[in-house]
Amino acid sequence: MIRKIFSVLLFFLTVNNVVVLGQFNEEVSLLGSPNALRVAVPFLMIAPDSRAGSMGDVGAASEPDINSQHWNPSKYAFSEDEWGLSLSYTPWLRNLINDINLTYLVGYYKLDEQQVVSASLLYFSLGQIHFTNKSGESTSTHNANEFAFDMAYSRKFSEKIGGSVGFKFIHSDLTGGFVQASQPAAKPGQSYAASISTYYQTPLVIDRKEAELAFGLHISNIGTKLSYNDDKKDFIPTNLRLGGRFTFNMDEYNQISLMVDGNKLLVPTPPRYDDPDNADLITSGMDPDVSVITGMLQSFYDAPGGYKEELREISYGVGVEYSYSGQFAVRGGYFDEHMTKGNRKYFSVGAGVKYNVFKLDFAYLIPRAGQANPLANTVRFTLGFDFDKSGGRPRKR
Repeated sequence: MIRKIFSVLLFFLTVNNVVVLGQFNEEVSLLGSPNALRVAVPFLMIAPDSRAGSMGDVGAASEPDINSQHWNPSKYAFSEDEWGLSLSYTPWLRNLINDINLTYLVGYYKLDEQQVVSASLLYFSLGQIHFTNKSGESTSTHNANEFAFDMAYSRKFSEKIGGSVGFKFIHSDLTGGFVQASQPAAKPGQSYAASISTYYQTPLVIDRKEAELAFGLHISNIGTKLSYNDDKKDFIPTNLRLGGRFTFNMDEYNQISLMVDGNKLLVPTPPRYDDPDNADLITSGMDPDVSVITGMLQSFYDAPGGYKEELREISYGVGVEYSYSGQFAVRGGYFDEHMTKGNRKYFSVGAGVKYNVFKLDFAYLIPRAGQANPLANTVRFTLGFDFDKSGGRPRKR
């Protein structure tokens, strides 16, 4: 029974993340993902806020904002505000089920002009699960949930570059301790992780108008494996995010930014087991049962399909943002993932308004034409508050 429950939960998560049950098989494809990477707690990879979610899930080098914790905490060191707080809410997979949602609370505080501390809480509710015995009789219910709490310290090294380090605690309770005869005892999974990032921005002058070029790098979720029983431990989604941004100030009030992000999970690729006489024999690829650090290094060269398959494991996002006087913004973007590695392909749009210290953002996801995607009609809402030393007066960018 527990295996069936895990299968259903992981199937729901697969459509937006990189978890697939079963072995590599070109003939049998789950949502076009025959050899996607396998990780626990994939909710850590969901875009939690509306601004980035409306721009193709880009954020490594986007302009610093309250929600930089998820994308690149180093950006906080370049924030012009003294402190901020934000709350985001996302109903998840509503085309499949109506009680899954993601909530994200994040805030930061500038200790001085160079140093910033920040923290966030990401809570993922998977709804109510009903447990039954072999006869189909209901035995108990449980509200499955996962959460991650993290803190980061960011510092500006110069006027152009900064860095950050962070720590994260992850908790995943899918069964509430449900036990069934002949099955391993289930328990909540826990993991501890670290992150490291850097951010660089430099001003430009183009045709006598101000512009800015920025780059960001964030390696997140470098942590211990997670287990729901004593038999098997799974990698958490250690992720390498690299991105760039170009911002152009058309005049005193109008500004446009173009952004791009690339992502690669630093976890082992599932090998191929093609020997009909020995189901445990790896015929191509490498053994995925390795340490966390070895798995990170191995992730660059262990794909069964070689270098070509390694390139397929990189997902891309592009985004554009137009803002007027720092008070109104419209956004759009596109996210693409190879069909053998998750097959997420969608457009996103959104808008945001700011009045004094108050900010409200909205995002809407649109699957690419021809895809019957459970993520269709996904919406995100974010409410934020930014406070600067001037008392919250809006700035002209």
